[in-house]
Amino acid sequence: MSSESLAAALARVGSPVELLRNLAFPPSTFPVKPEFTNWRSEQRSWVESCALLDQSHHMTDLFLSGPDALRLLSDVGVNSFANFGVGKAKQFVAVDPEGHLIGDAILFHLEDELFDLVGHPMVLDWVTFHSERGGYQVTVERDDNSAVRTSGPPRLYRFELQGPTAAALIEQVSGAQLPDVKFFDMAEFTIAGRRVRGLRHGMAGQPGFELFGPWEDGDAVLAALLEAGEDHGLVRVGAKAYSTANLESGWVPAPLTALFSDDPLMQEYREWLPLAKVGSIGGSMDSPDIRDWCLTPFEVGYGKTVKFDHDFIGRAALERRAQEPSRTKVTLVWNADDVTAAIGSLYAPGPGAKYIELPKARYATHHEDTVLVDGRPAGISLDCGYLANERVMVSLAVLDAGFAEPGTEVTVLWGEQPVSAKPAVEEHRQVEIRATVAPAPFVDFARESYRAR
Repeated sequence: MSSESLAAALARVGSPVELLRNLAFPPSTFPVKPEFTNWRSEQRSWVESCALLDQSHHMTDLFLSGPDALRLLSDVGVNSFANFGVGKAKQFVAVDPEGHLIGDAILFHLEDELFDLVGHPMVLDWVTFHSERGGYQVTVERDDNSAVRTSGPPRLYRFELQGPTAAALIEQVSGAQLPDVKFFDMAEFTIAGRRVRGLRHGMAGQPGFELFGPWEDGDAVLAALLEAGEDHGLVRVGAKAYSTANLESGWVPAPLTALFSDDPLMQEYREWLPLAKVGSIGGSMDSPDIRDWCLTPFEVGYGKTVKFDHDFIGRAALERRAQEPSRTKVTLVWNADDVTAAIGSLYAPGPGAKYIELPKARYATHHEDTVLVDGRPAGISLDCGYLANERVMVSLAVLDAGFAEPGTEVTVLWGEQPVSAKPAVEEHRQVEIRATVAPAPFVDFARESYRAR
């Protein structure tokens, strides 16, 4: 890993946009088997039966322990920590001093003075930075994901069970009635003679649990789940299908980290942060000001998470933003004829449209495409991919309020111009793809309204 800091790279290149646009960093990938059967059937499993997703390898864990662990998290996170006791979890969200998203992750309160922050590295790096600045009695231990871990297995296994038969499967494999656990609370099970913790969770509108425990117990627990799963239509889901689940549930997985404020705190962070931990940007979004690429918690649906019952980094900025109009998170359903034409351009004299990979079409760490209405910018299209259950290409997006009503017709500008130096980007031409606004989350709307039509 290069030791060059983000600050040094910016001094060398000059423009944050040019630096990130041409970074040779791919989109986030899941270091697990791509497919166990095929990603179309695997997508159907969390709707029709039960999906088993191995989460052990693609996320990073940051364990925080000590008397000041909670104070550190409270100082950095926008969340309220009132009544956040042992056995609970929450979506932890952090912002920069201007109120733009640093990132989000899932925070588990495992024991007194012991927390596990699980997610993409963006927000974990931010928390680590603040722990090292001093003033906290806290110990931080990092377990990187399997794509970058230098040696050994993960510290914990994680298996997610989702779908209509997930509850019955867990009851069978644990030999006990499913406990009455609130969403994002934890329960304990005994599976294959091992103590297993379970987070009450949901994915793509389906019920389920995220099961986790010491890595050395993982093989025995997995074997028990697979054996019991034969009675409940259990389907193992690989990386391709799993990467699309957020498109149904409406979670934006990798908004651009807000690193470029002029605030002295951010200058210090850029000097601390290695360039190798900064993701690339891709898509048709085109602005010389990198902050135009950044999002706020309100834009991506985290408004209910923001609580002004404590002081935290970015509080004053978010208090102002809470009183201002915000763009709205939506789902865009891409026009089938336009998508077909874009893919079909591969078979005609080129250059054709930017290659649309299925089922997930992003080609940078942070993907943002311009959304147009009557040729004028109306918002940003984000994560995009294909949903076999609805047989549609969709993207998550944030749109100006005047264009966010379901049924509104918009246009996604697909492809880069000029073409960047990222290895995943070939010579191509930009194309316009029509799209229709739908709600986010998309799953209930699709199954109640879209498919019915």
